[in-house]
Amino acid sequence: PMSAGRSVDVGIGTSSLCGLIASVVFSSPDPQRERAFPDVPIRVMRVGWAVIVLVWPAVWVVLFHFRPLLKQASPPLSDALAPILDCGAQGVDLFFILSGFVLTWNYLERMGPAWSTRATLHFLWLRLARVWPVYLVTMHIAVAWIIFTLNVGDFPSAEAATLTGPNYLRQLFLVQLWVVPFFDNSSWDGPAWSISAEWLAYLLFGLLVIVLFRVARASRARTLLWLAFGVTLPPLLFLAATGEFYTPWSWLPRIVLQFTAGALACAAVRKLNLTDRGRTVAGVLSVVLLALIVGLVYWFDAHPIPTIRDDFGLVDVFFLPLVVALSVGTGTLPALLSTRVMVYGGKVSFSLYMVHELVHQAWNWAAAQYRIDMLPSWGTKFIVLALLAGSFAGAVVLFHYIEEPARHWMRQPVV
Repeated sequence: PMSAGRSVDVGIGTSSLCGLIASVVFSSPDPQRERAFPDVPIRVMRVGWAVIVLVWPAVWVVLFHFRPLLKQASPPLSDALAPILDCGAQGVDLFFILSGFVLTWNYLERMGPAWSTRATLHFLWLRLARVWPVYLVTMHIAVAWIIFTLNVGDFPSAEAATLTGPNYLRQLFLVQLWVVPFFDNSSWDGPAWSISAEWLAYLLFGLLVIVLFRVARASRARTLLWLAFGVTLPPLLFLAATGEFYTPWSWLPRIVLQFTAGALACAAVRKLNLTDRGRTVAGVLSVVLLALIVGLVYWFDAHPIPTIRDDFGLVDVFFLPLVVALSVGTGTLPALLSTRVMVYGGKVSFSLYMVHELVHQAWNWAAAQYRIDMLPSWGTKFIVLALLAGSFAGAVVLFHYIEEPARHWMRQPVV
């Protein structure tokens, strides 16, 4: 659905990047990285990434897709949160900044000094081991659901026409997004488009990290930070020129440039040598930046720029500073993010991201088939809560019985 007078992306990709980030933040510590970056509390930073990158974006995506149901269940709450929930478009930019950052954190020293086909293939296989199992399961559940709607009830899925052999192969091998200008309806499981984009980023990383290693070795942290910030600006210039985030092929420069910016930012952070006071200041700055982003989203909702339809996207300019501040900052926020509940939420969030839209679509079909009226009431609130709980339960099952076992099995031949 479109928000009033504004265009919004559909099915943004966390963490999309969830598999990547989870494979980093929950992997075992690397002594070489800790020696190379002794002034940052590695474990605190890793837990902070787990929650910021996995829990919050995944919940944001779920609520973004469930907006019509939230509107039916509680119009006042939905209206109050609308500026946040409607601006899913720039979530893509944040996720790919984080993706480039965390990949560089893990692989700059391993893959940067020289090209190695074996190391690159090893890297790609480990990334597949993280995202492919859940992706394949949810893809085939989506296919089964489409077939179900063709044979049961009066509302066959609109995706039925796309059940073709070539489309199946494109989605099987994660390349379905690469040949279309828009990601709408590119995947049978809606959010899976971002996994296709993520796979493209993985393939580019083998060459990017070699260039980045040499640039980082010849540059100061300040230079790298300015380079990273500059790389984030072209998508904002496109936004200012067209007034919209969502234009043909706009996903491609956004992904490549934000991913590169995150990689440059990580290279800069690795060179920083902050005192305890400096890390505390960075922690405070991260809170200020987050509040500023939220405040500006509400400001643009109340005072839209006439010539920029998606003016809320301009807050992207603060994403890179936020990522850098979070990566080195300490204080209340990291402590809050390190609770066991939040960390577990981070672990299951990729499965939540991949399964929630299946639950959502199944409910939409049931509501149409059985003519269920969703008027504001306690019954409607209970239904929405049950759907959210069902999505989380499905995520837990996928994580414990598909994602983790399959990841360990796929890693065995190469580890």
